Amino acid sequence: MNEHFPASSGGLFPFEAAGRLTIDLGALKANWLDLARRAEPAETAAAVKGDGYGLGIERVVPALQSAGCRTFFVAILSEARRVRAVAPDATIYVLDGLAFGAGPVLRDLSLRPVLGSLEEIELWASHCREWGQALPVAVHIDTGMTRLGLTAAEVEELQGDPSPFDHFRLALVISHLACGDTPDHPMNAKQLARFNDMRRRLPDAPASLANSAGTLIGGDFLFDIARPGVAIYGGRAIGGQPNPMRPVVTVESRIIRIRDVAAGTPVGYGAMQTVTRDTRLAILSSGYADGYIRAAGSTDDKPGARVTINGYEAPLVGRVSMDLIAVDVTDIPETDVKTGDYAELLGKRFTVDDLADCAGTIGYEVLTNLGRRYQHIVKNG
Repeated sequence: MNEHFPASSGGLFPFEAAGRLTIDLGALKANWLDLARRAEPAETAAAVKGDGYGLGIERVVPALQSAGCRTFFVAILSEARRVRAVAPDATIYVLDGLAFGAGPVLRDLSLRPVLGSLEEIELWASHCREWGQALPVAVHIDTGMTRLGLTAAEVEELQGDPSPFDHFRLALVISHLACGDTPDHPMNAKQLARFNDMRRRLPDAPASLANSAGTLIGGDFLFDIARPGVAIYGGRAIGGQPNPMRPVVTVESRIIRIRDVAAGTPVGYGAMQTVTRDTRLAILSSGYADGYIRAAGSTDDKPGARVTINGYEAPLVGRVSMDLIAVDVTDIPETDVKTGDYAELLGKRFTVDDLADCAGTIGYEVLTNLGRRYQHIVKNG
């Protein structure tokens, strides 16, 4: 049985929406279980940041819990609050660390900040001294991403004076792969070596290095906890090879007009593409305001993305605009395409990563930007 969820407050009926976004929670759970089997005997957590990669924390967290997931990683405190509301017994790590003023909230909600600087470590230690509680945290060490995390010099300083660790419990040491999507990249081996060296200079604790790509690479990258993200949601984690994950999202848009145009007619903003034959166009009620990336449009010099209508493929024509997309349905029998039909923008035939490739970006960006103007349909298979 499908459950219909509003895409915005008040809900959307089909005739109000730009289209339909279907979320297959059965595929989501199957993907997590696949990754969990690959990671054994390590624990498999789940990254649910970016509002569950755009699919909704309140939807994905209970589904993942039902599959066996017990540990979740979010980026910011507001996401952690939402996870705690639907997963009262879960272990929740906040990757963006310890914001000033956030300490009491983290304590009261039993959340674990991922500390990535000496300043944060000292602040958490002072909190725990004040509260008289040795609360658990993770520590992030920078092995090559050059964003968050302790530098080698900071780890060495802590090794010389580990007294802050007397006041809290180090529950996890993490780092993050910069080039995991390219398994043979030399950076991966360098980061693995750095991670092993730097974490040995800290108090003994479980370790986590594997994101989605690291989980698929496996072996020495797995450590104690794998924390996949995009692969759970069906996205491609490693380039240049088939994606073993099941698609989780299907996006469809209504055909709101079919029109005939003569050869030599330009289509869309900028007149970037001129049809070279008498053409039948279907106009779809979605655009970049719905997360369908503008750069995936078509020009005279470069073909763009394609959609599927009743089993037939149809290429985009011209630019993607804010609310509309034009596609060429000339080669589809007229009896098989009509106003009111739905075109599949994303799904099994043309995936989030296919769209990303057309637009020169990554599937992560596609997933997390799917718009709020769709009617949301959740399949609980």
